[in-house]
Amino acid sequence: MRVQSLTLAAAAAAALLASAPVVLSTTSGTGRPGSPAAPAREGSVEAADLLAKLGGCVPVSHGRYRSDDGTRADIPVCGIPGAVFWTADMDIDCDGRAGPLCNSRTDPLFSESTAFTQSDGRYLSAETLPYIVVPAQSDIWNFRDHGIGPGSVAAVIYRDRVQYAVVGDTGPQSIIGEASYATAAGLGIRPDPHGGGTPSGVTYLVFKNARVSPIEDHAAAVEAGERLARALLGDG
Repeated sequence: MRVQSLTLAAAAAAALLASAPVVLSTTSGTGRPGSPAAPAREGSVEAADLLAKLGGCVPVSHGRYRSDDGTRADIPVCGIPGAVFWTADMDIDCDGRAGPLCNSRTDPLFSESTAFTQSDGRYLSAETLPYIVVPAQSDIWNFRDHGIGPGSVAAVIYRDRVQYAVVGDTGPQSIIGEASYATAAGLGIRPDPHGGGTPSGVTYLVFKNARVSPIEDHAAAVEAGERLARALLGDG
């Protein structure tokens, strides 16, 4: 979980424009995420079809969120039957179990913990598990009131890509728009926690009362996500 300043957000946008998407397993000699490559697509549901189905926003939050610390609060959480969604930026969460890509050297805001843990009690691995971050419970919105909790299935949509993920961490009460290194990499977004991410255009669709267990079983999240997405489109 992180609070990104306007300066860092501007740097992230500039870095994104100067680079192409990165592959998850590539690092530079410093241990930082390295050279770009196109990620494999996941599932068969089309991003455009999902976005068209969402339509306009019917707010379920009691207020609006900021994308980063110091920005305007203009992002509502929207509701449709069986799911909620929001469209925001993507900051990179590299917290949890340290690895070669996510650690205190590669991430100046690195934390060794995540709000939720996997089945063996260890914290999640941001560099290997696609997960999203939801705002901590507040008067703006309480995710638990909508059947959402650890392991809830999400479809993250960016441009023409859909990446399935789970709810794996919580962030600041007033900020929204964050996902793990692995989620960003799967969407072709530069996942470097120090200057990566994207400033806009990411839709986070979270299905109500639909969780995978164990939380680290990504194949189960993909299977459930595809089924739920197709049901939303009327194909299930």
